Amino acid sequence: MQFHQEENGLKAELLTYTSLEGIEKNFPDLPWRNYLPHLSYTFAVEKISRACSHQLVRHRVASFSQQSQRYITIKNLDKKVVTPPTIGENEGFNNLIEQASDAYQRLVDQGAPKEDARFVLPNAAETSLLMTMDGASLMHFLGLRTCNRAQWEIRSLADSMLEQLREGEPRVFNNAGPYCYQLNYCPEGRFTCGKMDEAVERYSV
Repeated sequence: MQFHQEENGLKAELLTYTSLEGIEKNFPDLPWRNYLPHLSYTFAVEKISRACSHQLVRHRVASFSQQSQRYITIKNLDKKVVTPPTIGENEGFNNLIEQASDAYQRLVDQGAPKEDARFVLPNAAETSLLMTMDGASLMHFLGLRTCNRAQWEIRSLADSMLEQLREGEPRVFNNAGPYCYQLNYCPEGRFTCGKMDEAVERYSV
């Protein structure tokens, strides 16, 4: 599959996955959900913010390999940040990013180790990573992160991943989406977004 490009610039590519059909040949007649823990999916993710990657690694039943700020010199930070849509071309935000970039470069030029100079880098700094999840963990991830209440960047990432998963393994992932879509009720209780019908319609196949 080719990279899926989102409006905010992030890229996610489904690199490899375990075929449901392959497992079914050896162990037929089980409900498809029984196979989920034995299915594996690996994504290459690019141009997400460090803030987004911090949310990703909270999904502990997954494996991550993230670009290091300890060994890689960060150049042109002002061109490699993720800007929230609510901020846009805000002069104050842009000035702070520029100041952080200048401070980082000065520290490196003065001999500070990159692992120490990175302390001035913002959560907006772009990063890349590899991520592998089993099918059950991925369904849980999608249930949480495609929800209207999820933070906008990780929701955009989850939507991009889901689009590719539905292309590659529709029998499984046509059932995936926010938990209100998966369960046919909203489990958020008093924190519900109140837009379940809209969400279910959006993710319906």
